[in-house]
Amino acid sequence: MQLRKGSFLVKYFYHKFSDIKTLIRKLPYLKTSIIMSILIKNIKLLVQVEDKPKAKVCGKDMSKINTISNSFLAIENGIIADFGEMKNLNEKKYSSFETIDATGKMVFPSFCDSHTHLVYAGSREIEYIDKIKGLSYEEIAKRGGGILNSAKRLHETSEDSLYQQSLARINEIIRLGTGAVEIKSGYGLTVEDELKMLRVIKRLKETTPITIKATFLGAHAVPAEYKGRQAEYVDMIINEMIPAVAYEDLADYIDVFCDKGFFTVEETDRILMAGMKYGMIPKIHANELDYSGGIQVGVKYEALSVDHLEYTGDKEIEALLHSETMPTLLPGAAFFLGMIDPPVRKMINAGLPIALASDFNPGSSPSGDMKFVMSLACIKMRMLPEEAINATTINSAYAMGLSETHGSIAKGKIGNVFITKEIPTYEFMPYAYGSNLIDKVILNGKVQ
Repeated sequence: MQLRKGSFLVKYFYHKFSDIKTLIRKLPYLKTSIIMSILIKNIKLLVQVEDKPKAKVCGKDMSKINTISNSFLAIENGIIADFGEMKNLNEKKYSSFETIDATGKMVFPSFCDSHTHLVYAGSREIEYIDKIKGLSYEEIAKRGGGILNSAKRLHETSEDSLYQQSLARINEIIRLGTGAVEIKSGYGLTVEDELKMLRVIKRLKETTPITIKATFLGAHAVPAEYKGRQAEYVDMIINEMIPAVAYEDLADYIDVFCDKGFFTVEETDRILMAGMKYGMIPKIHANELDYSGGIQVGVKYEALSVDHLEYTGDKEIEALLHSETMPTLLPGAAFFLGMIDPPVRKMINAGLPIALASDFNPGSSPSGDMKFVMSLACIKMRMLPEEAINATTINSAYAMGLSETHGSIAKGKIGNVFITKEIPTYEFMPYAYGSNLIDKVILNGKVQ
């Protein structure tokens, strides 16, 4: 966990303590899942290696990644212990390790997906038909669709059923190469249902090998019963939801949908301030639908990330350049909704870092495939393959507060990697956008 410049110490120590408590809660899972020591040898190319780990990669440096040809990787007790060229491998040192021969294959650090809503009930393919017929996201929402539709379904779903549905999605993204994921609430919109979602996220943390961060997003939409009384709903978030979430220690972060037709800058300001009093670090949905001021309010409160950013101009770029906040783009949502793409080249050329995430959710991005996210970034937003790799590993780890433990191949980091099938170059990963190129997934030093 990096201590970002200007951060409050209380946030740092809360976060550290939260990570320790999560590990303790996860012990029952770890006892039944033996952590192995693994030697992967004859790797065609070891991708995203670091001798001196960085917290993030910015601007023109995003076009560079470090690799080692004809290499090995040793993971001991779930932690990366060593790596290098095959000519320097002392196999006797690792004679007790499980050995995997990766001849012709590549090894990448697991993807870090820093923005998802994958705890939800049911699906919304009928709204997908509405989109095909030409209805906008806002028009569907006004008809009771969108987030309010998901809130109704979630209310009618038991916690156990919600857990089982979400567990299937977790297992899916693990197979697709993701090793760390942030999951938001926000389909509850009542105290009881927001807590239900966050309890499911907590249960997933404790029972799966993937690293999970939880975000409270009560300010995702205004419930139908509060139509015309939005200020009252904001008061309920502040006075009832946030204290209840904090009492059960269910959230690492707090988020607000600060955008046209949702929550204002002033409301966002109040909600973030209330969450920070309970140690929740800010994140922001911003500028997906218009220039909302969400980026600026996120920077004001030292948000770990501001996400979406389809509408990003010179003022927004300037604000981000003078911050430690990670701009996070969600190309799956822009693709699915037929929206404009963020000005990513302008942002990178200005010196900004960029993270990419899937926005896995039932209404605007029903996929958690981070390899496809890389492809969309290259095809739609003209990001280079190297930039897309940095944006789905190191920078997306930063956007989850996990820079010290995830996002690259470095000694001391958690042994979360995947082995590809035989591929010609690392550029082939985003190029072959529809192909399953992952052969093996290793999380916490164990083959899944």
